[in-house]
Amino acid sequence: ICADRFTVITAGALPRPVEVEEDAPDFAGNALKKALGFAASLRESDIAVVVADDSGLCVEALGGLPGVRSARFAADNGVDAVVGAVDEANNDLLLAKLAGLEGSLRAAAFACAVVAVRSDGTVLATAEGRVQGQIAERRAGDGGFGYDPLFVVDDPDAGPLNGRRMAELTGAEKQSISHRGRAMRRLLAQL
Repeated sequence: ICADRFTVITAGALPRPVEVEEDAPDFAGNALKKALGFAASLRESDIAVVVADDSGLCVEALGGLPGVRSARFAADNGVDAVVGAVDEANNDLLLAKLAGLEGSLRAAAFACAVVAVRSDGTVLATAEGRVQGQIAERRAGDGGFGYDPLFVVDDPDAGPLNGRRMAELTGAEKQSISHRGRAMRRLLAQL
């Protein structure tokens, strides 16, 4: 999304891993914790800005869950997932919790908060993005990750991509309407 304007170094390319406990009550809080955690570990480097995000799925019928615990939804509910099958366990639990609900009762949104901080911890910009949709009754598509096989796009700004699963979109199509893409474009406009 921003590689044409900035030199981007991903967390995986850093010399030492940075662990940040994602225990904030909202996406913005977790994104800020990540950004500050990475910035603190990079103060002696030549990296000028750290950008971090937090995102997840918010299902209306579940009061906004799984929300900030999206990646840990099944584990939080006592479901042990085999290594490599966490997404499947999360999707199975989501389908079980929505069993019997139809139509607008399956409304959901992917949400993302993104924060940019200087290496000294000064916050430069924050932004959020959302994409509206519905949770399907079964999986489809082989792209993406997480809840993408269940999330059917139903967003006023998605145009011809409405009615398709996130897992059925190309990378460019997903980036054009996704919660993360929207948040990053808003952040870059501020930078």
